[in-house]
Amino acid sequence: MKSSLFDYNLPVEKIAQRPLEKRHDARMLVLDRKTGRVNHSFVRDLSHWLLERDLMVVNQTKVFPARLFATKPDTGAKLEIFLLRPALENSRAEWEALVSPAKRIKGNPVLKLEGKGEAVILETLREGRFILRLNKVGNVRDFLSRNGHVPLPPYIKRKDDASDRERYQTLFAKKEGSVAAPTAGLHFTKSLLGELERKGIRKTAVTLHVGMGTFLPVSAEDTEDHAMHPEWFEVPPQAASAIAAARKRHGRVVAVGTTVVRALESAAQPDGSFLVRPEETRLFISPGYAFRTVDVLFTNFHQPRSTLLMLVSAFAGRERVLAAYDEALREGYRFLSYGDAMLIL
Repeated sequence: MKSSLFDYNLPVEKIAQRPLEKRHDARMLVLDRKTGRVNHSFVRDLSHWLLERDLMVVNQTKVFPARLFATKPDTGAKLEIFLLRPALENSRAEWEALVSPAKRIKGNPVLKLEGKGEAVILETLREGRFILRLNKVGNVRDFLSRNGHVPLPPYIKRKDDASDRERYQTLFAKKEGSVAAPTAGLHFTKSLLGELERKGIRKTAVTLHVGMGTFLPVSAEDTEDHAMHPEWFEVPPQAASAIAAARKRHGRVVAVGTTVVRALESAAQPDGSFLVRPEETRLFISPGYAFRTVDVLFTNFHQPRSTLLMLVSAFAGRERVLAAYDEALREGYRFLSYGDAMLIL
């Protein structure tokens, strides 16, 4: 399909720059994917839309402070380093990273990091990506905790602050590894989870470490020419068992976010079972995809031409999704990571 079919006009003033004071006070557009009917609600009322026998699946990945600032000692030029993932298994010294502006990197320079330490460029990859080694930083986890910045997406036009350390993290976050939050999970509070539990709605967790590739717009003219960046995921045995139990009681599998959809669909086997060992996925879900596991999707509003919008369109139909987006814009919904939510039944 043409990527232009997933374009829409998103005014900059509709992009949320900060979260609401209470996470669950976000608005929630409810879309019936069979009829196209739209209702307007709030995340705090999510339990009214789910059934007692449903199973909610969340992503327990944790965002780490992946953004660093550096200078080139020879010129004083300022650079931004965005750590993507360790380049070597079981090592946190060498990283695949974005360096911006990439044009300032010639050869294998040594960059002085904000705080103490340095980053040595080892290899130049494509699309502004490099392999680098962190030197003289001591324990890498501690160094990033002290000197790293919250990796807010580029459409949030402000510097990160202390509040983002807590607000750009879900209540489910346990396993560190993401450079972007699984934003659907940002809406949940302890009180909302308690209400869902009291209604009998069960919960289980998977992990998918979100990479930058998930959120980048598709630049290829044809969606079939788009290549997804690999992302690590795991569907543990307890999640697979919880899904099997939900199926037995005729409950729906409610995916909290597109990352959960990709994890479940990547692990799903033809016989209905799940691959329960850690793997990497490059799964690209677009219209025409046959879903194996997910019945209901709770998600945010996504960027034009993004793989996330294409996944949602595969789930609910491109025309219905774009019509719902148009209505959300007219009704003043807040879009993207810190914005409002959408429940697709």
